[in-house]
Amino acid sequence: MADEADAPDPLLERVFLVVADETEEMSNALRFAGRRAQHSGGRVALLAVVEPSDLGNWLGVGQVIEDDQRRDAETLLHRMAEEAYRMTGKMPILHLREGDRREEVVKLLQEDRTISLLVLGTAKGSSPGPIVTYLMSHLGSSIRIPVTLVPGDLTPEEIDQVT
Repeated sequence: MADEADAPDPLLERVFLVVADETEEMSNALRFAGRRAQHSGGRVALLAVVEPSDLGNWLGVGQVIEDDQRRDAETLLHRMAEEAYRMTGKMPILHLREGDRREEVVKLLQEDRTISLLVLGTAKGSSPGPIVTYLMSHLGSSIRIPVTLVPGDLTPEEIDQVT
């Protein structure tokens, strides 16, 4: 039986956060984070955000839509968690939040000091996207961890080479 003193300190374990969504570039970010976690003995953390609906007067309809979005987000998190587990052999840390996606990323990074790197994918041949643009304006003032941008044009083999 292993001694508790031999167990790794969870505060020293590198945690690579990926924002979960259905975009193609997210799969590159997940692969990068998974490979980095695998090579460093770290873990992947996944964040999905359910954004509130804007159906003020139609509260019942808005609630149904938000419930559907939450189920979709949970399904996405579980699918991504399986993939992260296959790469790393460790269960990822799952975060599910409600609110504005950009703001919730910043809040999580401020609250969870175990996260050591934010990994975001960029779309093929386009601008960085709303999350990257928002985060760049908050780096240093409220985000105190490195951010890695994984180009959407990278192949899985190229990602493996750089990780």
